[in-house]
Amino acid sequence: MTAFFDSLLGILQLVTSGDPQLWKIVGLSLGVSAAACVIATTVGLLLGAAVAVGQFRGRRAVLVLMNTLLALPSVVVGLLVYLLLSRAGPLGSMGILFTPSAMVVAQAILVTPIVAALARQTIEDAMRDHGEQLQSLGASRFACALIIAWDERMVLFTLALVAFGRAVSEVGAVMIVGGNIDGVTRVMTTAIALETSKGDLPLALALGFVLLTVVLLMNALVAVLRDWRVRADVRVARA
Repeated sequence: MTAFFDSLLGILQLVTSGDPQLWKIVGLSLGVSAAACVIATTVGLLLGAAVAVGQFRGRRAVLVLMNTLLALPSVVVGLLVYLLLSRAGPLGSMGILFTPSAMVVAQAILVTPIVAALARQTIEDAMRDHGEQLQSLGASRFACALIIAWDERMVLFTLALVAFGRAVSEVGAVMIVGGNIDGVTRVMTTAIALETSKGDLPLALALGFVLLTVVLLMNALVAVLRDWRVRADVRVARA
C-alpha cells in the first residue's frame, strides 16, 4: 500500500509541477491525434455520404468491407504503413517513417473506417425519413446527403469526437511506424508502455492519468452534445 500511495504522490507532483518531459509527450500525442482525426473525419464523412446515397453494383460488398474494417487490428495497420513508408516501399521516397507524419497516417487509416461506417448509417437513416421530400424539391441524391449531413451536424461532430478518442488511445500502430523515439515520436500510449517496462511507474501513471482525463473529457462532451440535441428536438416538437 505504501508503494501505491507513493506512486499517487508522484503522479500529483508530475502533473502539477509542469514537468517538461510529461507535457511534451502530451502535446505531441494530442497534436498527432488531432491531425489524424481531421483527416479521418473529412475522408470518412465523404465516403460514408457517398455510400449512403449511392446505388451501384457491389454496394453490399462495400458495406461488408466497411463493417469488417471496424475491427481492423491496429498492428496490421502499423505493419502495412511501415511497409509502404520503408525505404523499399512505394512511398519510401517521402522519408517520413519514424516521424509524427507517419503516426498521423497510421491513425487516420485506423480511424477512417469508424467514421465512414457510422456516418453512412446516420445519413442513410435520415435519407430514409427525409430523402423523398428533398428529392421532390429537385435535390439530387448527393445534394440530399449534404443537406442531411448539415442537419445532422451535431451527430457527425460527435463522430469526430469518437474518432479523436480512438486515435489518442492508439498504441500498436504508432509504436510500429513511429518507433517511440524520445522527443520525436514518443506519445502518451507508447511512453506508458516504455516507462512501465522500465519500472518508472510514477511517470507511466501520470501519463495514464492524463490520457484517461482526455478520454473522459471527450466522452463527457459527447454526452453533453447528445443531451443538447435531445432537448433541441423536444423544443422543436413542442413548437
